[in-house]
Amino acid sequence: MLRAGNRTYDPGVIQLGVNIDHVATLRQARYRGLDVDLGEPDPVRAAHEAELGGADGITVHLREDRRHIQDRDVELLKRLVKVKLNLEMAATDEMVGIAERLGPHTAMLVPEGREEVTTEGGLDVAGQLGRMRDVVGRLKGAGLIVSAFIDADPGQVEASAEAGFDVCEVHTGPYASVFAQTGGDMRRAELASAIGAVSSAGRQIRGAGMRFNAGHALNYHNVGPIAGLSGIEELHIGHAIVSRGVYSGLRAAVSEMKRLMLGAAGGAQAVENL
Repeated sequence: MLRAGNRTYDPGVIQLGVNIDHVATLRQARYRGLDVDLGEPDPVRAAHEAELGGADGITVHLREDRRHIQDRDVELLKRLVKVKLNLEMAATDEMVGIAERLGPHTAMLVPEGREEVTTEGGLDVAGQLGRMRDVVGRLKGAGLIVSAFIDADPGQVEASAEAGFDVCEVHTGPYASVFAQTGGDMRRAELASAIGAVSSAGRQIRGAGMRFNAGHALNYHNVGPIAGLSGIEELHIGHAIVSRGVYSGLRAAVSEMKRLMLGAAGGAQAVENL
């Protein structure tokens, strides 16, 4: 067992990193270009809620165009988060400098496209091995755990080990797509193949001495087969959790607003009867 802060961790138990990017997406839809300190929902407050719910880590992606998470968010999260903070980032000099300065627990290198809604594929470590070695060296020199978000491809796993990454997070988007197409029918060969690809990558990752994580497009329906893979240490899940939070909390939020309205209008008796 390991001790961190007021929590005890079993290294053999899978952990959950909650990505709160899309809390900021909702905020920026109203407050883009304005003072985000006044905006809601605040991803920093969302991180606190995630911690109370049992999150083992908080993930944010500071994109070059700042479309959702802002510099202010990352700075506050670094100061306030009580669990692991994982910063997703492009391998640019700007982002490396920010990571060196702020010191999140983990820096995860991901590909980044200006037009994509979310990350659409794994990082091509093999195609830019020299650059990856340099970036990984800088981040590790700053004392960070460094992760690569890669496809379940043997060549990318091998290149990640050569570049010096500590962790490989396997892109589960292809698996999630096949799961949806097959309705989660485990007798379907294509679904078995998709799960097998993630599992095989995991074995190779662990064999190379790196940590095996996974994430992308995982939800309440498809998470089970991935969470059950041997040796997997951590899943990063965001959109599905934020979406479920809208449903599970909307009734209470509407009820609270109605109480405030009726109370202000002198409807105290009506409030009591709700």
